[in-house]
Amino acid sequence: MNSNKEIRLEDGRVETIESIYQVYRDPLYRFVYRYSGDQQLSIDIVQDIFEKLIKKQQYSPEKGRFKTYLFQIAYNTMITKLKRRQKLRTLLPFLASERPTAISIEEKMSVQKAVQRLPEEQRAVILLTYYHDLPQKEIATILEVPVGTVKSRIHHAIKKLKEELEVDGDER
Repeated sequence: MNSNKEIRLEDGRVETIESIYQVYRDPLYRFVYRYSGDQQLSIDIVQDIFEKLIKKQQYSPEKGRFKTYLFQIAYNTMITKLKRRQKLRTLLPFLASERPTAISIEEKMSVQKAVQRLPEEQRAVILLTYYHDLPQKEIATILEVPVGTVKSRIHHAIKKLKEELEVDGDER
């Protein structure tokens, strides 16, 4: 962790990312874990919060307390990840199952083959969205296309996968 980055808190103090991490890591983890009940998701989200803080600190003391700012990032990140997970479960319920022994090798192979048969552009957005958990804005940057194009490709890819795999349910 880059401890050189400093953040000015609401009381005027300047703290390093490392000291902020030491103070807020556990409370943020407990919040996410109590909400989601998922240990790995909670660990990932806490890591994401501090990566966001390092990459693009947008905290402004005039807007409120730093703790509130961090918990807002945690909540928004968690909700986004949970929505993606639910969308994946709707699309491919056995792929996101919490009972991995219930998934047959044939089912896994049919999903892999269906994803491989998608047009290249659609395959890229499905892999980046569901397998690498990237937000649409980052996918747009990676693929050098507008966010609207990413959304459209996801929509069409999901439709094709549902048809091919004969999965019922809404994509949302």
